[in-house]
Amino acid sequence: MSHAADEDLGLLAPIDQMMHPYRGELQTNAQLPREGVARDAILKQFAELREREHARWEDGFASGSVYHGDGEHIEFLNKAYGLQSQANQLHSDLWPSAAKFEAEIVAMTANMLGAGQTTAPFGSEEGVCGSVTSGGSESILLAIKTYRDYARETRGITEPELVVPVSAHAAFHKAGQYFNIDLKVTPLDGDYRADLAAIREAITPRTIAIVASAVNFPYGTIDPIAEMGAIAQEQGCGLHVDGCLGGYFLPWAEKLGYPVPVFDFRVPGVTSMSCDTHKYGYAPKGSSVVLYRGRALRRHQYFTIADWPGGLYYSPTFSGSRPGGLSAACWAALMSMGEKGYLDATRRIMEAVKIMKQGVADMPELYIFGQTVGVFAFGSDEVNMYEVLEQMSARHWSLTGLQRPPGIHLSPTLRHAEPGVAERFVRDLRESLDFVKANPGATEGMAPIYGMAAMVPDRQIVHDMLRQVMDVYYRL
Repeated sequence: MSHAADEDLGLLAPIDQMMHPYRGELQTNAQLPREGVARDAILKQFAELREREHARWEDGFASGSVYHGDGEHIEFLNKAYGLQSQANQLHSDLWPSAAKFEAEIVAMTANMLGAGQTTAPFGSEEGVCGSVTSGGSESILLAIKTYRDYARETRGITEPELVVPVSAHAAFHKAGQYFNIDLKVTPLDGDYRADLAAIREAITPRTIAIVASAVNFPYGTIDPIAEMGAIAQEQGCGLHVDGCLGGYFLPWAEKLGYPVPVFDFRVPGVTSMSCDTHKYGYAPKGSSVVLYRGRALRRHQYFTIADWPGGLYYSPTFSGSRPGGLSAACWAALMSMGEKGYLDATRRIMEAVKIMKQGVADMPELYIFGQTVGVFAFGSDEVNMYEVLEQMSARHWSLTGLQRPPGIHLSPTLRHAEPGVAERFVRDLRESLDFVKANPGATEGMAPIYGMAAMVPDRQIVHDMLRQVMDVYYRL
């Protein structure tokens, strides 16, 4: 059959090659097979693809992506999922175990994040409560939709605004676009944290909530949440703390003695949080938790319909049917790790982070963005960071490029805690820097795309390019 591969993709050609390396090697299937393919053949292909794709993350070359990665842990989670693979939370009469798993996931996460140290006990009308979601973006989207509806009912706000530091996750912008909420984006201070004066100035009578991060994705810094909580209480609006990246890491780092400021429900003004169990909770991909201070707020998350011919219908999150196996495997991860497991994992990761950050600090061409615990990022005033990023990619690393200013982000995982991995990162970074300094402008691949996207003044051009990238993903 004819392929779109003949299309001239221009600058997007390297992205197409990255997304579709098997084109021309494996059979392309645009229609259902007339007869089913043998299951053994399908599993054989899966095994071959896994063998080709697992090495980079398993050997510690990836930022984030797979946060645990131990073979026994993965096998255990796969077994847990398999035993519950047909479960669906929509049909709680058939699978009441799903309600047990999700209620306990919420409770364990909430109590880890200070719910037990609030004035209202967990489980009470005013206590911390929440829902299990499919990931951090859904947790964030649900929280912001909830604030919008709550403010409309209780304060009569019909043109809602959300105050968002520029370092907050892109999912907050997605929420603004989806739910017709005007985002007031505020700058950072000199430490790459939310600027308190700018936040205070951005608040209006239409503000439904302020957003804080612990930690933010770009830099790994923690916003001044105690002070932001005081502002939220003073102004009568909500404060959502995005702990998708740091929520299952910072509590254990704090217990280990690292300098973690109070960021959770121990801060009186915090009214909601998002926390990904599928990152440092070491659960399978597709699980997160959104938490609220009080059921009155959470009820505005729910969907109900009383007059549908199909019967009484309700769903706590965006999806109706949901994979019960994911919640079962998430519960299994939390229970099997336990506090000791999380403390041990965090200790090992922080030891690797110490080596990597010291290596970066020892390179005079580089600087680290702000004060961080765990996740960190670095930039340079001397070299093209996108060329450095591409050189690291040539050495098998999968890292994240930042913009405004250019930089490189690393989410450390247990794979980086394996012997020699942190040292290899430092060595490869030094080699990449030396190459770029000796050969400025010679690096190809993705570097020109990053550079162009960062420099184009008309951002609509970049939006259009990103839409084309998503089109490329779905090419045969």
